[in-house]
Amino acid sequence: MPDPVITAVTAFYTAFQRKDWAAMAAMYHPEAQFRDEAFTLNSGREAGAMWEMLIKSGKDLRIAFSEVKSDGNTGFARWDAWYTFSKTGKPVHNIIHARLEFKDGLIYRHTDHFNFWRWSRQALGLTGWLLGWTNFLQHKVQQTAMKNLHKFVNNH
Repeated sequence: MPDPVITAVTAFYTAFQRKDWAAMAAMYHPEAQFRDEAFTLNSGREAGAMWEMLIKSGKDLRIAFSEVKSDGNTGFARWDAWYTFSKTGKPVHNIIHARLEFKDGLIYRHTDHFNFWRWSRQALGLTGWLLGWTNFLQHKVQQTAMKNLHKFVNNH
């Protein structure tokens, strides 16, 4: 019998590859929390809106995933994203390690981790190279990401 967590994680990232943000959003528990280096979200609705925003704004976004495994109610995966960072026009290849905890068959806690300095050097160029290791730049990116998400939600 297939592992339901591996099946769910695979379905989530397959939907992401298809750019099916609605299918991704439907997999979140209403009380879900999402965290990564750019976003801190406290509901499944917010997490779904984030994926919708990222997919709709990522015109050349390409996703691959691998290393899917599970440990009880928790799933893990590596996913790679290739896209052009809209603010600078610079190409990015981000490598993300995901941890997804499930409750009632839905994603309840989702934590993505990536090397912020590596990302910032690609996305921001010299600024990222010089400041990407600082809390200052990461905090600034977090503020901008959340502001963009709230603006997106208000306009949709």
